[in-house]
Amino acid sequence: MKSTDTALKEEKKVKEYKPRYLNKRTVPEEPFDTEALLEVQHLSKTYGSLKVLDNISEKIYKGEKIAVIGPSGSGKSTFLRCLNALEDPTDGYVFFDGHNLCDLKVDINVQRQSMGMVFQNFNLFNNMTVLKNITFAPVHVKKKQLSALKWLNFKTKFLNLFKKKDCKAPLMPIETSVKKIKAEAEENAIRLLKRIGLEEKAGVYPSTLSGGQRQRIAIVRALAMNPKVMLFDEPTSALDPEMVGEVLSLIKELADEGMTMVIVTHEMGFAREIATRVLFMDGGNVVEQGPPEKIFTSPENDRLKDFLSKVL
Repeated sequence: MKSTDTALKEEKKVKEYKPRYLNKRTVPEEPFDTEALLEVQHLSKTYGSLKVLDNISEKIYKGEKIAVIGPSGSGKSTFLRCLNALEDPTDGYVFFDGHNLCDLKVDINVQRQSMGMVFQNFNLFNNMTVLKNITFAPVHVKKKQLSALKWLNFKTKFLNLFKKKDCKAPLMPIETSVKKIKAEAEENAIRLLKRIGLEEKAGVYPSTLSGGQRQRIAIVRALAMNPKVMLFDEPTSALDPEMVGEVLSLIKELADEGMTMVIVTHEMGFAREIATRVLFMDGGNVVEQGPPEKIFTSPENDRLKDFLSKVL
Protein backbone atom coordinates (compact mmCIF):
# COMPACT_ATOMS: atom_id res chain seq x y z
CA MET A 1 0.00 0.00 0.00
CA LYS A 2 1.51 3.33 -1.10
CA SER A 3 1.89 6.12 1.46
CA THR A 4 -0.06 9.36 1.02
CA ASP A 5 3.15 11.35 0.30
CA THR A 6 4.23 8.89 -2.40
CA ALA A 7 0.80 9.00 -4.03
CA LEU A 8 0.80 12.83 -4.03
CA LYS A 9 4.28 12.93 -5.58
CA GLU A 10 3.23 10.54 -8.36
CA GLU A 11 0.07 12.55 -9.02
CA LYS A 12 2.13 15.75 -9.26
CA LYS A 13 4.56 14.06 -11.66
CA VAL A 14 1.71 13.00 -13.96
CA LYS A 15 0.33 16.56 -13.96
CA GLU A 16 3.68 18.12 -14.89
CA TYR A 17 3.10 17.44 -18.59
CA LYS A 18 -0.23 18.62 -19.93
CA PRO A 19 -0.70 17.52 -23.54
CA ARG A 20 -2.43 19.94 -25.87
CA TYR A 21 -4.41 17.05 -27.34
CA LEU A 22 -5.22 13.40 -26.65
CA ASN A 23 -1.74 11.94 -27.01
CA LYS A 24 -1.02 8.21 -26.92
CA ARG A 25 2.32 8.89 -25.24
CA THR A 26 2.22 10.80 -21.97
CA VAL A 27 5.71 12.26 -22.35
CA PRO A 28 8.22 12.36 -25.24
CA GLU A 29 10.04 9.06 -25.67
CA GLU A 30 13.33 10.81 -26.42
CA PRO A 31 14.87 14.07 -25.16
CA PHE A 32 14.81 16.78 -27.82
CA ASP A 33 18.03 17.72 -29.63
CA THR A 34 19.26 20.96 -28.03
CA GLU A 35 21.18 21.78 -31.22
CA ALA A 36 18.04 21.63 -33.41
CA LEU A 37 15.93 24.75 -33.92
CA LEU A 38 12.91 22.64 -34.89
CA GLU A 39 12.33 18.98 -34.15
CA VAL A 40 9.35 16.67 -34.62
CA GLN A 41 9.12 13.27 -32.97
CA HIS A 42 6.69 10.62 -34.22
CA LEU A 43 4.40 13.27 -35.73
CA SER A 44 1.03 11.97 -36.92
CA LYS A 45 -2.15 13.71 -38.05
CA THR A 46 -5.47 12.13 -38.93
CA TYR A 47 -8.82 13.51 -40.04
CA GLY A 48 -11.33 10.84 -39.13
CA SER A 49 -10.09 7.69 -40.87
CA LEU A 50 -7.74 9.63 -43.20
CA LYS A 51 -4.10 9.55 -42.06
CA VAL A 52 -2.39 12.66 -43.45
CA LEU A 53 0.92 12.39 -41.55
CA ASP A 54 2.30 9.06 -40.42
CA ASN A 55 4.94 8.91 -37.66
CA ILE A 56 7.37 11.55 -39.00
CA SER A 57 10.55 12.35 -37.06
CA GLU A 58 12.78 15.14 -38.39
CA LYS A 59 15.27 17.74 -37.13
CA ILE A 60 15.91 21.17 -38.63
CA TYR A 61 19.04 23.04 -37.59
CA LYS A 62 19.77 26.75 -37.57
CA GLY A 63 20.73 28.03 -41.03
CA GLU A 64 19.23 25.08 -42.92
CA LYS A 65 17.02 25.67 -45.95
CA ILE A 66 14.62 22.75 -46.18
CA ALA A 67 12.56 22.27 -49.35
CA VAL A 68 9.58 19.97 -48.98
CA ILE A 69 8.41 18.49 -52.28
CA GLY A 70 5.92 15.83 -53.28
CA PRO A 71 2.60 15.25 -55.04
CA SER A 72 -0.60 17.02 -54.00
CA GLY A 73 -2.20 15.39 -50.98
CA SER A 74 1.07 13.97 -49.65
CA GLY A 75 0.80 15.97 -46.38
CA LYS A 76 3.33 18.74 -47.12
CA SER A 77 1.19 21.70 -46.03
CA THR A 78 -0.17 19.84 -42.99
CA PHE A 79 3.40 19.05 -41.93
CA LEU A 80 4.32 22.73 -42.23
CA ARG A 81 1.26 23.89 -40.29
CA CYS A 82 2.04 21.43 -37.49
CA LEU A 83 5.48 23.02 -37.09
CA ASN A 84 3.95 26.17 -35.59
CA ALA A 85 0.87 24.45 -34.15
CA LEU A 86 -1.63 25.89 -36.61
CA GLU A 87 -2.65 22.23 -36.77
CA ASP A 88 -2.67 20.17 -33.58
CA PRO A 89 -0.96 16.83 -34.19
CA THR A 90 -3.02 13.74 -33.45
CA ASP A 91 0.11 12.18 -31.99
CA GLY A 92 3.78 13.03 -31.58
CA TYR A 93 5.68 16.12 -30.50
CA VAL A 94 6.93 19.39 -31.98
CA PHE A 95 9.87 21.17 -30.35
CA PHE A 96 10.86 24.73 -31.27
CA ASP A 97 13.94 26.34 -29.77
CA GLY A 98 13.79 23.95 -26.83
CA HIS A 99 10.06 24.34 -26.15
CA ASN A 100 7.52 21.52 -26.51
CA LEU A 101 4.69 23.11 -28.51
CA CYS A 102 2.40 20.22 -27.56
CA ASP A 103 2.57 21.12 -23.87
CA LEU A 104 -0.26 23.29 -22.54
CA LYS A 105 2.19 25.02 -20.20
CA VAL A 106 3.97 26.49 -23.24
CA ASP A 107 2.46 29.74 -24.55
CA ILE A 108 2.05 29.02 -28.27
CA ASN A 109 1.56 32.70 -29.15
CA VAL A 110 4.88 33.66 -27.55
CA GLN A 111 6.70 30.95 -29.55
CA ARG A 112 4.99 31.97 -32.79
CA GLN A 113 6.50 35.44 -32.44
CA SER A 114 9.78 33.84 -33.53
CA MET A 115 8.25 31.86 -36.41
CA GLY A 116 7.35 33.67 -39.62
CA MET A 117 4.60 32.05 -41.71
CA VAL A 118 3.82 32.89 -45.32
CA PHE A 119 0.64 31.39 -46.78
CA GLN A 120 -0.41 30.52 -50.33
CA ASN A 121 -3.14 33.18 -50.41
CA PHE A 122 -1.22 36.03 -48.70
CA ASN A 123 -3.67 36.36 -45.74
CA LEU A 124 -3.20 40.13 -45.54
CA PHE A 125 -5.80 42.23 -43.72
CA ASN A 126 -7.76 43.94 -46.51
CA ASN A 127 -9.21 46.55 -44.13
CA MET A 128 -5.71 47.78 -43.20
CA THR A 129 -3.14 49.67 -45.23
CA VAL A 130 0.10 47.97 -46.19
CA LEU A 131 1.92 49.87 -43.43
CA LYS A 132 -0.65 48.83 -40.80
CA ASN A 133 -0.45 45.20 -41.98
CA ILE A 134 3.30 45.18 -41.33
CA THR A 135 3.26 47.09 -38.03
CA PHE A 136 0.17 45.50 -36.47
CA ALA A 137 1.85 42.42 -34.92
CA PRO A 138 5.04 44.10 -33.58
CA VAL A 139 3.04 46.98 -32.08
CA HIS A 140 0.50 44.63 -30.51
CA VAL A 141 3.19 42.41 -28.95
CA LYS A 142 5.30 45.29 -27.61
CA LYS A 143 2.25 47.14 -26.22
CA LYS A 144 1.28 43.94 -24.43
CA GLN A 145 4.78 43.65 -22.98
CA LEU A 146 4.68 47.31 -21.91
CA SER A 147 1.31 46.83 -20.18
CA ALA A 148 2.63 43.78 -18.34
CA LEU A 149 5.66 45.78 -17.16
CA LYS A 150 3.50 48.68 -15.97
CA TRP A 151 1.22 46.30 -14.10
CA LEU A 152 4.23 44.65 -12.46
CA ASN A 153 5.50 48.05 -11.30
CA PHE A 154 2.05 48.97 -9.99
CA LYS A 155 1.94 45.80 -7.87
CA THR A 156 5.49 46.43 -6.65
CA LYS A 157 4.60 50.00 -5.63
CA PHE A 158 1.53 48.79 -3.76
CA LEU A 159 3.44 46.09 -1.87
CA ASN A 160 6.22 48.56 -1.08
CA LEU A 161 3.70 50.63 0.92
CA PHE A 162 3.76 47.91 3.57
CA LYS A 163 7.54 47.45 3.69
CA LYS A 164 10.30 49.24 5.52
CA LYS A 165 12.31 51.72 3.49
CA ASP A 166 15.38 49.49 3.21
CA CYS A 167 13.23 46.46 2.21
CA LYS A 168 11.34 48.03 -0.68
CA ALA A 169 11.62 46.17 -4.00
CA PRO A 170 13.04 48.11 -6.98
CA LEU A 171 10.81 49.00 -9.92
CA MET A 172 11.49 47.63 -13.38
CA PRO A 173 12.88 50.31 -15.73
CA ILE A 174 10.54 51.36 -18.54
CA GLU A 175 12.46 52.81 -21.46
CA THR A 176 9.71 52.95 -24.05
CA SER A 177 6.18 54.25 -24.63
CA VAL A 178 3.28 53.47 -26.94
CA LYS A 179 4.26 56.42 -29.15
CA LYS A 180 7.86 55.20 -29.39
CA ILE A 181 6.74 51.61 -30.11
CA LYS A 182 4.58 52.77 -33.03
CA ALA A 183 7.31 55.04 -34.41
CA GLU A 184 9.94 52.26 -34.30
CA ALA A 185 7.55 49.74 -35.93
CA GLU A 186 6.72 52.17 -38.75
CA GLU A 187 10.41 52.98 -39.29
CA ASN A 188 11.20 49.26 -39.55
CA ALA A 189 8.23 48.69 -41.90
CA ILE A 190 9.36 51.46 -44.25
CA ARG A 191 12.89 50.01 -44.24
CA LEU A 192 11.53 46.59 -45.21
CA LEU A 193 9.28 48.07 -47.91
CA LYS A 194 12.27 49.93 -49.38
CA ARG A 195 14.11 46.64 -49.53
CA ILE A 196 11.48 45.21 -51.89
CA GLY A 197 10.94 48.50 -53.74
CA LEU A 198 7.38 49.06 -52.52
CA GLU A 199 7.80 51.96 -50.07
CA GLU A 200 5.38 54.07 -52.14
CA LYS A 201 2.65 51.47 -51.43
CA ALA A 202 2.75 52.00 -47.65
CA GLY A 203 -0.55 53.90 -47.57
CA VAL A 204 -2.56 51.76 -50.00
CA TYR A 205 -4.77 48.75 -49.30
CA PRO A 206 -3.82 45.19 -50.33
CA SER A 207 -6.77 44.87 -52.73
CA THR A 208 -5.15 47.45 -55.03
CA LEU A 209 -1.93 45.43 -55.41
CA SER A 210 -0.89 42.64 -57.75
CA GLY A 211 -0.49 39.08 -56.46
CA GLY A 212 3.29 39.31 -56.54
CA GLN A 213 3.28 42.57 -54.58
CA ARG A 214 0.90 41.15 -51.97
CA GLN A 215 3.03 38.05 -51.48
CA ARG A 216 6.21 40.11 -51.07
CA ILE A 217 4.41 42.27 -48.49
CA ALA A 218 3.24 39.10 -46.71
CA ILE A 219 6.90 38.01 -46.50
CA VAL A 220 7.95 41.44 -45.23
CA ARG A 221 5.15 41.33 -42.63
CA ALA A 222 6.59 38.06 -41.30
CA LEU A 223 10.12 39.53 -41.28
CA ALA A 224 8.94 42.50 -39.19
CA MET A 225 8.83 40.19 -36.16
CA ASN A 226 12.53 39.24 -36.60
CA PRO A 227 11.76 35.50 -36.75
CA LYS A 228 14.26 32.73 -36.11
CA VAL A 229 12.70 30.59 -38.85
CA MET A 230 10.51 31.27 -41.89
CA LEU A 231 7.84 28.79 -43.01
CA PHE A 232 6.62 29.11 -46.62
CA ASP A 233 3.51 27.22 -47.72
CA GLU A 234 3.69 27.12 -51.54
CA PRO A 235 4.32 30.90 -51.71
CA THR A 236 4.04 31.07 -55.51
CA SER A 237 1.10 28.71 -56.15
CA ALA A 238 -1.50 31.53 -56.28
CA LEU A 239 0.58 33.78 -58.54
CA ASP A 240 0.61 34.37 -62.28
CA PRO A 241 3.74 32.87 -63.88
CA GLU A 242 5.26 36.30 -64.59
CA MET A 243 5.01 37.27 -60.90
CA VAL A 244 6.66 34.12 -59.55
CA GLY A 245 10.20 35.38 -60.18
CA GLU A 246 9.96 38.48 -57.97
CA VAL A 247 8.77 36.43 -54.98
CA LEU A 248 11.37 33.69 -55.45
CA SER A 249 14.06 36.35 -55.75
CA LEU A 250 13.13 37.75 -52.33
CA ILE A 251 13.12 34.28 -50.74
CA LYS A 252 16.54 33.60 -52.29
CA GLU A 253 17.87 36.82 -50.75
CA LEU A 254 16.70 35.65 -47.33
CA ALA A 255 18.33 32.26 -47.88
CA ASP A 256 21.62 33.91 -48.87
CA GLU A 257 21.50 35.95 -45.64
CA GLY A 258 21.36 32.75 -43.58
CA MET A 259 17.70 32.68 -42.61
CA THR A 260 16.52 29.24 -41.47
CA MET A 261 13.55 28.28 -43.64
CA VAL A 262 11.20 25.46 -44.53
CA ILE A 263 9.58 25.80 -47.95
CA VAL A 264 6.77 23.69 -49.35
CA THR A 265 7.09 24.19 -53.08
CA HIS A 266 6.34 22.83 -56.54
CA GLU A 267 9.17 24.92 -58.03
CA MET A 268 11.75 22.16 -58.51
CA GLY A 269 14.44 24.39 -60.03
CA PHE A 270 14.14 26.82 -57.13
CA ALA A 271 14.27 24.02 -54.56
CA ARG A 272 17.40 22.67 -56.20
CA GLU A 273 19.05 26.10 -56.21
CA ILE A 274 18.50 27.28 -52.62
CA ALA A 275 17.85 24.19 -50.48
CA THR A 276 20.52 22.63 -48.30
CA ARG A 277 18.28 19.57 -47.87
CA VAL A 278 15.21 18.30 -49.72
CA LEU A 279 12.45 16.19 -48.17
CA PHE A 280 10.26 14.17 -50.53
CA MET A 281 6.87 13.33 -49.02
CA ASP A 282 4.33 10.81 -50.21
CA GLY A 283 1.39 9.26 -48.39
CA GLY A 284 2.09 11.20 -45.20
CA ASN A 285 5.70 9.97 -44.93
CA VAL A 286 9.11 11.41 -45.73
CA VAL A 287 10.14 8.63 -48.08
CA GLU A 288 13.50 10.10 -49.12
CA GLN A 289 15.66 13.07 -48.19
CA GLY A 290 19.10 14.40 -48.89
CA PRO A 291 21.09 17.17 -50.57
CA PRO A 292 19.45 18.63 -53.74
CA GLU A 293 22.04 17.13 -56.07
CA LYS A 294 21.41 13.63 -54.76
CA ILE A 295 17.61 13.97 -54.75
CA PHE A 296 17.37 15.43 -58.26
CA THR A 297 20.15 13.55 -60.03
CA SER A 298 20.31 10.15 -58.35
CA PRO A 299 17.09 9.42 -56.42
CA GLU A 300 16.79 5.97 -54.85
CA ASN A 301 13.07 5.70 -54.11
CA ASP A 302 10.91 4.49 -57.04
CA ARG A 303 8.06 6.85 -56.13
CA LEU A 304 10.47 9.81 -56.15
CA LYS A 305 11.86 8.73 -59.53
CA ASP A 306 8.31 8.58 -60.93
CA PHE A 307 7.47 12.00 -59.44
CA LEU A 308 10.58 13.69 -60.85
CA SER A 309 10.01 12.16 -64.29
CA LYS A 310 6.68 14.02 -64.43
CA VAL A 311 7.74 17.40 -63.05
CA LEU A 312 11.24 17.92 -64.48
